[in-house]
Amino acid sequence: MQTNAIELTGRVAIVTGGAQGIGLTVGHRLLASGAKLVVWDINEAQLAKASAELGAGGKRAVHTEKVDIADYGSVVAALEGTLRALGRIDILINNAAIVGPNATLANYPLDDWHQVIDVDVNGTFHCCRAVIPVMMGQNYGRIVNVASIAGKEGNPNAAAYSAAKAAVIAMTKSLGKEVAGHDIAVNCVTPAVARTPGAMEQSPEHISYMLGKIPRGRFLELDEAAAMIAWLVSEENSFTTGAVFDLSGGRATY
Repeated sequence: MQTNAIELTGRVAIVTGGAQGIGLTVGHRLLASGAKLVVWDINEAQLAKASAELGAGGKRAVHTEKVDIADYGSVVAALEGTLRALGRIDILINNAAIVGPNATLANYPLDDWHQVIDVDVNGTFHCCRAVIPVMMGQNYGRIVNVASIAGKEGNPNAAAYSAAKAAVIAMTKSLGKEVAGHDIAVNCVTPAVARTPGAMEQSPEHISYMLGKIPRGRFLELDEAAAMIAWLVSEENSFTTGAVFDLSGGRATY
């Protein structure tokens, strides 16, 4: 349930992987806060469905771009399409990611390893690299990278995802320092497991393992993630950058 109003009137916000899961819920929250929403997603069917849902029967305009974030050319094309449509980019939420299979590192399929790294690490890099010059030109921007508690603690039988999200945390810290002088805040969040399509594709044993590690004793709710992210991309978040915000229900030890 939304309890606090976040002021984002007129801000142009991109959410990658925004056609489902945390990204879709964040999109709803940003629209409710007055932002102009842009959804980047690779799944064309899901993108059309999300656009109709977010648009609330034509009452709100939502711009969409089909984009493969693992392909830098695709990201640049989406960026250009977004700028043609809306003229600026104030907010970037790097939410798109894949989890990969549950397997020990010694038995991890090579193709799956490379795909997880390509989407989760390289994809986040591609989006930041493309958008940062626009934000620097405006002397304003807010970026939130969706990492994971797995990036802090490392989940067994999920080495690729854990390594990828650790890289996203480090990338956030590096970029936040680089652009701090341009009123650009770059932060990340580290969610525990939530009922998202990607998370629920994992083995029941792995889901039980992750849930059992959470002191709160339950899944992260999507609205809870959206609430934290909405504040982080607001103008009110004017000092903190390069930081990691915990969404693990008490699991994190640092």
